[in-house]
This record gives sequence, structure tokens and C-alpha cells, in this order.
Amino acid sequence: MKVGIIGSGMVGATSAFAIMMRKAASDIVLIDANQKRAIAEAQDIMHAVPFAAATDIYAGSYEDLKDAKVVVIAAGANQKPGETRLMLMEKNASIMRDIISHTAEVNPNAIFLVATNPVDIITHICVNIAKEFGIPSSRIIGSGTTLDTARFRSLLGAHIGVDPQHVHAYVLGEHGDSEVLTWSNIDVGGVSIEDFIAHRNIEFNEEIKNRIDDGVRNAAYKIIEGKGSTYYGVAGAIAKLVEIINRDNRAVLTISALKDDVEGIKNVTLSLPHLIGGSGDLGVLPIKLSVRERMLLKKSAEIIKEKIDEYEKK
Repeated sequence: MKVGIIGSGMVGATSAFAIMMRKAASDIVLIDANQKRAIAEAQDIMHAVPFAAATDIYAGSYEDLKDAKVVVIAAGANQKPGETRLMLMEKNASIMRDIISHTAEVNPNAIFLVATNPVDIITHICVNIAKEFGIPSSRIIGSGTTLDTARFRSLLGAHIGVDPQHVHAYVLGEHGDSEVLTWSNIDVGGVSIEDFIAHRNIEFNEEIKNRIDDGVRNAAYKIIEGKGSTYYGVAGAIAKLVEIINRDNRAVLTISALKDDVEGIKNVTLSLPHLIGGSGDLGVLPIKLSVRERMLLKKSAEIIKEKIDEYEKK
């Protein structure tokens, strides 16, 4: 169960650490343009192995990906002063093409897990590049709103006093400002949220909902303001996805994937609940939404589609 991680920055390295701690892979290879960084991160994580699970972690090259089940893409360019969003997207598209082409040469059957932001647009770009190498879209998975969904469940669980793993709620659409928190279908251990709070006599009004919404929607901004970047949460999401794929656990997560149609918006990449297994994305699941949530999801899809079109029409 080998995993390759392209990019040894904070997200890539923290993901490697989380995968090791979760026992989600037997081998982890770190690849980075800065080989010294990859070597240093691999050595640092290896020193924690005796306290966790037997895992072989090392810095390597694309040749080392020939037997990797999953390849995590955590590489990408940062926006420089004076650089437009479109210029940055073109630069990142070039990086994605380089990663996918080199990986496909040695391992055409790898499943790509995209973590680079803006993840919906980058995933869409990766899907189109992968087609050129005969790689189906089912093997291109964006981390999407897996982290946003975890934040939602965490805050809900904290408010109602329940382990978040037993709170089922989703964040859909863009991994960004237009994401949609789906309040209409939350359940706690199979019990609707309305019945649960009534039975437990828990206050749950619009003010509380707004506070939770803000905690989910603006979490990244607050974390970045305090320490510069986010990486633990997304690393946890990546480690979970790697474990599911490596063990074929068949779990439902809100990953970002290409959709033919979302509320009338064609050919757009965003997050909905998907069944994930050993062969990658096994398909989107139906979800009942309120009229308002469907309108918000359409708006989110429109925002992503506009950015995709801007890039594709360059």
C-alpha cells in the first residue's frame, strides 16, 4: 500500500505524517522540486514511526511511484505580486501536467488525490489533462469539501454534545466562500436533528446556526490570520481518503469531482457526496435538498463554472 505525495510543503508533509499515524499506508514516498526539503521531511517523520506504525517513509523520484496506489498532489505555485489569478492558474496547470504526465509514464493506474487550491478548479484541470493519458475521471479526486464537512460536523457535535463521527451533515459545492451547508438533512445516529434537539431539550435557533455557519465558512480565514496557513485539517482529510482507497472501505465523502450537470450548470467540478473505494470515485449519491439549498448549490456551481470558463477561454 504505497502512497506518493508530490509536494513536501506543509500540506504534503503533514499529510504524510497523518497517513503514517493512521496506519493508512505501508510506504510513503515524498517528491519535491526541493529535494533537500523532501529528504528532511521524510527523515523527520521517520523518527516518529517507532511511536506509531511501521511505515517506510523516504524522499524519491517519479520512478518510485510505479507501484503506488494513490498519488497525492499537494504541489502548486503561490501567487506573486502583480500576478493575476489567470496567470497563476496557467502556471499551476503546467505543474499539474508535469505531475500527471511523469506519473502516467511509470504508473498509468494510479489514483490522483488533488489537494492543491483552488481545489475545484485544479481538479477540473487535472481531469482534462488526465484524459490525454487515458486516465478516467473516476481516478481524479479533489479533496473538495471533505474538510468543510468535517468542520460542520465538529461544530454541530460540540453544540449538541455528540461525537462528530455520529453526526451526519454535508457541506456541498465550492470549497470556498459559496459552499452550501445542508441543514435540511442532518441526522444524529439516524435521528433527525429536529427530533434529537427536541428530545434532548437543546437550544438550536437561527443565531446558533449562523454562528456555526460562520465557524465553517470562515474557518480558513481565521486560521490563516493567526498562523499563516492551514494544514492539519486537510491532512486529516487526505489521510482518511488514502485509507479508504487503500483498504477499499467504501465510504461516503464530499469529494470534488467532474459533474455533467449540477442544477442546470454543465461540465462543472464541485463537491457532492460520493462513494469512494479501492478503484477511486464510485459515483455520486442522491441527496435531498431544500429549495433554498438547491438555489445556493446552483449559485456555487455558477461561480466555479465562471472561473473554469475564464481559464479555458484564455
